[in-house]
Amino acid sequence: MAKAKMNRGTPTIDMTPMVDLAFLLVTFFMLTATAVPDEPVAVDTPSSVSDIKIPENNVLTITIDKESQVFYNMDGQYNRQEVLAKMGELHGIQFTPEEARTFALMSSIGVPMASMKQFLSLSQEDRKAIKQPGIPCDSVGNELAEWILQSRLINRKLRIAIKGDKDAKYPIVDKVMKTLMDRKVNRFNLITGLEQAAQ
Repeated sequence: MAKAKMNRGTPTIDMTPMVDLAFLLVTFFMLTATAVPDEPVAVDTPSSVSDIKIPENNVLTITIDKESQVFYNMDGQYNRQEVLAKMGELHGIQFTPEEARTFALMSSIGVPMASMKQFLSLSQEDRKAIKQPGIPCDSVGNELAEWILQSRLINRKLRIAIKGDKDAKYPIVDKVMKTLMDRKVNRFNLITGLEQAAQ
């Protein structure tokens, strides 16, 4: 008796669920990603073997570039708007809602209060083209101390971090640390690049 021959077809795999999953993942990452604004200055941090992580929220970052200029950055758009309003009151400057919104969306800022209003009224391209002179932190007009004080009054949970360029001069780093200590900030972090520990 002859054997019955089975028709052999090529097996097919339905790729629809895999494609759906890929698109869901891409959509998820696109919607949850946050755009990082352009930094006004590039900083090459020194390396260290410490692997302590800086928290992502409630952080005030003081950046020092290699030309000894100081920049201020604080997370939280609403907190930034409040700090700008308080600094405006101290210096007799009234900021428009548009200027406050621009400030809230920016990254680090290194502009003295006397020219802040003019700087914020510029277009984004013009602001990028201007070299920011840094926030004054000398003993005569220490605006950095005012920024720190107002930031801490608005956000009591604030952690402070210093991000200095490895070529920054010691006197400016010392000034920033003394400013922090004068404001009773005795605990702060230094941001460094991670270096592998020797085995």
